[in-house]
Amino acid sequence: MDYKPDEMMTVAAARALKNSDVCFVGIGAPSAACNLARLTHAPDITLIYESGTINTKPNVLPLSIGDGELCETALTTVSVPEMFRYWLQGGRITIGFLGAAQLDKFGNINTTIVGDYDSPKVRLPGGGGAPEIAVSCGEIFITLKQTPRGMVDKIDFVTSFGFGKGGDERERMGIKTKGPSRLMTDLAIWEPDPVTKEFTVTSLHPGVTRAQMAETVGWEIKYADSVAETPPPTEEELTVLRDLKARTAAAHGGKTA
Repeated sequence: MDYKPDEMMTVAAARALKNSDVCFVGIGAPSAACNLARLTHAPDITLIYESGTINTKPNVLPLSIGDGELCETALTTVSVPEMFRYWLQGGRITIGFLGAAQLDKFGNINTTIVGDYDSPKVRLPGGGGAPEIAVSCGEIFITLKQTPRGMVDKIDFVTSFGFGKGGDERERMGIKTKGPSRLMTDLAIWEPDPVTKEFTVTSLHPGVTRAQMAETVGWEIKYADSVAETPPPTEEELTVLRDLKARTAAAHGGKTA
């Protein structure tokens, strides 16, 4: 089956999740990936959204954390303070799944502003719970479409901390969780170098070239010694994803989150 780059990204992200994971889900691409995993190879995954919904199983993708679909399909809903203090900061969540407006090579995320803070070109929605998710979940997965505007050498504002300037800075700051462990884009899969913590390409999606990669990233890309080719989406993965998107569009008047 033919597929689009964003479908490859969602499928690659979904495959990173396990049946046993407890996952704090971001809206948008992370939500699509997490629910694709739930509807295919990880039916028992526990999905948690920032509004306090635990083990939610939405039939359509939510437009926001306040979407009624999340509460209606959840096992239970707790208060936001309980969600953050007991579940998140209590170390009960294995994976935090985040998106980004800007991302640097050390996994630091900007969702606050583009440009100067006092006079920005664009004021973004902000961090919400992402700054706490980034430091309290066992590890962090990130999904992002590759563009020079999104993957930049220096982000304009650090909303959610990754590895700072690299190396052991995260540990020196007293953060005990693993941090960003995988970046899934529409072109590749990236993982942090064990020592420098710089994102390194470990797998290219089918048909993607290194020249194409260079045109979409604002820093000099590092590649693993052995770069794999990402297996293309299966017929099942594409069918389930497209059905989910179609249900979402129908439910939200053409908006697919």
